[in-house]
Amino acid sequence: MTSQLNGSVLKAFKILDLFAAGKIELTAQETADALGINMITAHRFLHTLVHAGALRVTSRGVFRLGYMFADLGHRVMRDGNLAGLLQPILDQLAQATGEACMATEFDRDMAVCIAKALPDRPLYVDIRIGSKLDAFCTAHGKLWLAHMIPADQDRYFAKADLTRMTDHTLTDLTALKSELAQIRKAGFATNNGEREHDIYAIAVPITTLHGTMVSAFSVFGASPALLDQKRGTLLNALTQATENAQRALHGKD
Repeated sequence: MTSQLNGSVLKAFKILDLFAAGKIELTAQETADALGINMITAHRFLHTLVHAGALRVTSRGVFRLGYMFADLGHRVMRDGNLAGLLQPILDQLAQATGEACMATEFDRDMAVCIAKALPDRPLYVDIRIGSKLDAFCTAHGKLWLAHMIPADQDRYFAKADLTRMTDHTLTDLTALKSELAQIRKAGFATNNGEREHDIYAIAVPITTLHGTMVSAFSVFGASPALLDQKRGTLLNALTQATENAQRALHGKD
């Protein structure tokens, strides 16, 4: 299988990968150093990528990502395949945990259910595909907010109606932002009956290789034991599920 791989293509993608982690610009010298190639080869790769539209030249010897990636990124997120890709993993998660599970996207300041899986038992909490979840008081919503840049968080809260829905709903902005910072650090979010009485959930993000959130998985139900007694077990199952999802997203074995 390895003999079928094209080394030049792999090297080109390694160059594009250098733009991760907030790096905006790249020079031929940085490329040569990072990939262990000479300057002539680095220039050839960079200018080939410019010709293909993957990079653009902003000043002499300085390169940035091309705008084609904005279009490609939009196509990836809107091609309708994400739910189908995640569904088998959700089914396994529901079987492993014995609880209802779902996946979301974020649209118009709401977390939206795009896929679900139900446990094999007579009583369970259900949700409809397409259901919208308030961001500030649900596990999925808080997870999406926690992964926003501060400017986008501020934009959300400037418009949000932080209505108290249950006795557990957090509506103080300072406290909410503090919780979001903790969620980002911990890597998971919970819902302790904050949107509806007696609905509990725990959610984890599905990210790209460089940490950009593209979806999320959760386990949810009507028992407080989800968060009290089963948290560790459920987090382990959710973590395994997100690892499987990331392998499926990136085509890695």
